[in-house]
Amino acid sequence: MFSPDKKKQKNSSMEATTQQNIIAQGTKIVGDIASQGPFRIDGTVEGNVKTSGKVVVGKSGYIKGTLQGENADFEGKFSGKLILSGTLTLKSTAHIEGEVHITKLAVEPGATFNATCSMKGTVKSLSNEASRPQQAQSAQGK
Repeated sequence: MFSPDKKKQKNSSMEATTQQNIIAQGTKIVGDIASQGPFRIDGTVEGNVKTSGKVVVGKSGYIKGTLQGENADFEGKFSGKLILSGTLTLKSTAHIEGEVHITKLAVEPGATFNATCSMKGTVKSLSNEASRPQQAQSAQGK
């Protein structure tokens, strides 16, 4: 009913999405990278990185260019445009410069964050909370 070839293809595609891509310290990549899986970068990347997985940049890691992904943890450096649908976490050794578009931001003391930052998703909750006190005040004034 099931051929062994189909099972093998299914397992290899599942492994590809769960395995972490690693760019080791001392490695420099110039160009664009696209992946479905998570990344750990301890080397240097000059170009565009696009992934649906999490990106971790170690202390010796450096990205110069555009990073698009879901979540990212930085201990190293970034310069360019950062676009995340989830959370950007900056450890104390992180150094971020450029343009940042995120949903959530977590910063440890000591991190350097010199960027233009826009946070999507928070505007709605702030406007809803701002309208509630006005409604309460108008109810009290009646």
